Amino acid sequence: MDDLSADREDRAARDRERAIQLGYRAIGHRERTVAELRAFLERKRVEPEAIEDAVAELTEAGFLDDARYAQRFAEDKRELERWGSERIARELQRRGVALDLIEVAVADRSREAELETALLVLAQRVQPPRDDRDRDRAWRLLVRRGYEAEVAYEAVRRHEGGAGGARRAA
Repeated sequence: MDDLSADREDRAARDRERAIQLGYRAIGHRERTVAELRAFLERKRVEPEAIEDAVAELTEAGFLDDARYAQRFAEDKRELERWGSERIARELQRRGVALDLIEVAVADRSREAELETALLVLAQRVQPPRDDRDRDRAWRLLVRRGYEAEVAYEAVRRHEGGAGGARRAA
């Protein structure tokens, strides 16, 4: 019986060490959420107890932080991809970030800042609309990018009128 329990403890320690090493390797390639890391370790067939140990160690060491992840993700997608807040929130939720952290990450953006970014998207991607079809196409582009319907409508209206703040800022 002692040999059996010692063998189990030894196996658990090896599994824990493997989970931690896999975790460090996974976050070395790119930043991940806690949920993404758990899913990654599950795919590697790591035992649940070892997964929890790895998550705890990486969190304690500061390598795993969903709040920081959400903030950086939101900033990157706004600046580099020009996504709207709704799309950013959907993607963070898909990646397993808690709703309260998502709300904080997208809440720091004013409606006017969101509108300015939408105008930049329109200025870069479409000509000012000439008819209803063009307006609808521009509006749908912004909604797909994650802008609220009202913000998208206002941006299309301003873009059409040539009062695009994006042009003035450029």
